[in-house]
Amino acid sequence: MPMPGSDDEFIPTRTSLLRRLKNWDDQESWKEFFDTYWKMLYSVAKRSVWNDADAQDIVQETIAAVAKRMPDFNYDPAIGSFKSWLVIIIRRRIIDFGRKHRHDLERRKVREPASATGGTEMIARIPDPSGEQIDAIYEEEWKEHIFVAALKRVKQKVSYEQFQMFDCYAVKGWPVEKVAQLLNTTQSAVYSAKYRVTQAIKEEAKRLEDKML
Repeated sequence: MPMPGSDDEFIPTRTSLLRRLKNWDDQESWKEFFDTYWKMLYSVAKRSVWNDADAQDIVQETIAAVAKRMPDFNYDPAIGSFKSWLVIIIRRRIIDFGRKHRHDLERRKVREPASATGGTEMIARIPDPSGEQIDAIYEEEWKEHIFVAALKRVKQKVSYEQFQMFDCYAVKGWPVEKVAQLLNTTQSAVYSAKYRVTQAIKEEAKRLEDKML
């Protein structure tokens, strides 16, 4: 699948969607799944291997692994979440990537001894994150994408003026005096907008997180 062109929202994965994914021919449901998760998975992979092309390959391999296992996957919250299941899959893809590339370079170094020094340097540059490191990155990216999704939803619910004050003060980091002056309002109004929108984002993020499987 190609990377989506739009800035797709990190929406909750519903049980109904997981059931539909058991049918590989249901391209619409697979596209919905891919559009939902590709950016988060890509962020995890990119932070683990650094190279853009390799990160995209890891995402594709992760989605392929999900597709392969989905027919036998049965969601049971008493056993574990879909979120926890997904991190196991991408963790394996990233670790396998590191091992494969190190192995390939080691073989090249044996066949081409003249370039042994260069080969050693290349091997040293291949990231070798541990499972714990990948899990930590995954958790950070999961929360970041939840936050972004919550921010988008709150932006649609609050007034344009309130969100503008919040964006300038809390997101862009402008001094409150500057925000108040440029937007022709009071400093207390800016503080109030920041508090209200921040609380709304926290509530929306919690709601999204609670709905994640």
